[in-house]
Amino acid sequence: MEGIRTLQIETPVGEVHITATGDAIVALQFGRRAPDGKPAAGTTPAEDDKRSTGGEVTPDAKADRLLLRAAAELDEYFAGRRRDFTLPLAPRGTVFQQAVWKALRSIPYGQTRTYGEIARQIGHPRACRAVGMANHRNPIAIVIPCHRVIGNDGSLTGYAAGVGIKAQLLALERRYSAAPDSETERSDAASPDPALPAGTAFSDDTTVPAGAAAASGPAGASHS
Repeated sequence: MEGIRTLQIETPVGEVHITATGDAIVALQFGRRAPDGKPAAGTTPAEDDKRSTGGEVTPDAKADRLLLRAAAELDEYFAGRRRDFTLPLAPRGTVFQQAVWKALRSIPYGQTRTYGEIARQIGHPRACRAVGMANHRNPIAIVIPCHRVIGNDGSLTGYAAGVGIKAQLLALERRYSAAPDSETERSDAASPDPALPAGTAFSDDTTVPAGAAAASGPAGASHS
């Protein structure tokens, strides 16, 4: 079974729990979801190098680096320095859900689309309700921007993490969308692997499914 690694971080809108394999981010959910599992062996890039076989970095080390990259890109997003994420993603869902999530990623930063517009974009103009359900089940919040989808009447409607968080994310993007592109263009490139802060610990997690719905809750700064 592929290894699953997790990282808990604090953001301006609450605690966020990130889950990754050595290849991609599979979940980003609101709320504290600390899983059972022993801490990873390494807490610095140098120690990561020790987790290798024949000179090849282990999947756990790759996942840990990817989690740190995700945390760095989220920091840039909330600081208004990143509009596009460069993370490899592997959300798990049905063919229809995948089509909806792909359409969500095409919504530009600072803009919104209605459920009806997304339904028409994916070729199912009468599937507004199904689009709403797929939106609710998006396993990778923020990066797959389901918060940018609103009701046909312009209302915020629902959000798995709560309408309050949805409103905060949209307000943040509106505030920074007027900023010159030069302020964000450097951050839109792939972030380098950041150094691990002292005390950082990761956890093995083979129980949290990538497709679990995001749960509401305050976001925190502890690593699990």
